[in-house]
Amino acid sequence: MSALLTDLYELTMAQAYYARGMTGPAVFELAARRLPPNWNFLVCAGVDRVLEFARSLRFTDEDLAYLASLPQFEPWFIERLRDFRFSGEIWAVAEGTAVFPPAPLLQVAAPLPEAQILETFALNQVSFATLIASKAARAVIAAEGRPVVEFGGRRAHGTDALLLAARSAYIAGFAGTSSVEAGRRYGIPVTGTMGHSYVMAHEDEASAFAAFAEQYPGATLLVDTYDTERGLERVVALARERGAGAAGAVRIDSGEFGFEARRARRMLDEAGLGEVRIIASGGLTEERIAELTGEGAPIDVFAAGTSIVTSRSAPSLDTAYKLVEYEGRDRAKRSAGKASLPGRKALLRLREGGRAVEDRLARFGAGAPAGAESLLRLRSEAEGIEAIRERAAREIGALPAALRSMTEAAEPYRVRVSDDLLAAADWAGQVEQGGPSGAG
Repeated sequence: MSALLTDLYELTMAQAYYARGMTGPAVFELAARRLPPNWNFLVCAGVDRVLEFARSLRFTDEDLAYLASLPQFEPWFIERLRDFRFSGEIWAVAEGTAVFPPAPLLQVAAPLPEAQILETFALNQVSFATLIASKAARAVIAAEGRPVVEFGGRRAHGTDALLLAARSAYIAGFAGTSSVEAGRRYGIPVTGTMGHSYVMAHEDEASAFAAFAEQYPGATLLVDTYDTERGLERVVALARERGAGAAGAVRIDSGEFGFEARRARRMLDEAGLGEVRIIASGGLTEERIAELTGEGAPIDVFAAGTSIVTSRSAPSLDTAYKLVEYEGRDRAKRSAGKASLPGRKALLRLREGGRAVEDRLARFGAGAPAGAESLLRLRSEAEGIEAIRERAAREIGALPAALRSMTEAAEPYRVRVSDDLLAAADWAGQVEQGGPSGAG
């Protein structure tokens, strides 16, 4: 990854730090200020990319030549960057963990210029990956145990976003992705059906189904290219001609999904094709999936794309990367509406009967309540995606039922701030928080 995946001001600040000998130890924290509307939790993701970036951060000759061409940078700084290496530590919440503002997801403890240079990349990766993992988790909850697959690559905001979205959705519980490269890179199961173009390329729908079933026995046939009912009739006719295994599933990509799925189930069952599954795709949001499962629509698999990979209803996560400590002294921002709590923090989780009931923000290194779990830990190597996926399933499953709703919970998850942190900020009442919190 290029060392220039950063904003200009990160480097101009770094030059100014070095020029003034400001290379003492600093701590920055990355946190979400608030939840998107109607969301009750976030799922941490993207930490692995930050670890990789920090570990491999090098300025190449080409990078340095470009920076030297800019008017802001002096020759001595360019030479200093030639030997730049990240020497600090990254503490983070484990990917797949359910988290709640304003708790930090990630801390960078390093000499000030080094920690500063990581800001843009860390925000970019963690914010987007966490946003998509959280959106996808809501869709998985809404599906009530039915598989959800990610079909959104063609509408993602670029190829990097495509891959990050596929990984984040899989972490959150999606069953697979349509992206071949995401499958190769991350080991995610790849899945796909057929497109309307395949049907239209043939002289008629029946011959398209017959050809595809011959090539791929048990395949999924897309039945809504011309008329969904006629398409279903042709699937039934094909099964009678070639046997029940000719088609494994039908996909409906348009219309009123509840009505279409019930009609499809009735027609298939009456033809003795009860094993043929029904897949719904096309503009599905987590809210629409919840409606369909709530009304008992006989849909076996949901394929969600655009609304998930672009997080259309909440297209960005309000995150910040703030200096909280420099040379052992607290630092904080006091801006109205964007004030932050000073000091490096520990994030502790309390559970009852296996369920998360409260998080506490306390001074880093302070004593923890009995049984409290420390969520911010030193990270050096990325975890395997299956371990992260299993953690996400456990964490989301351990949330109170009200937090798993598609609407805002009447009682948000509690994040308490310790007395000593509040005492460190005489403006503590201005601090932006994602839910009720107070002295613990």
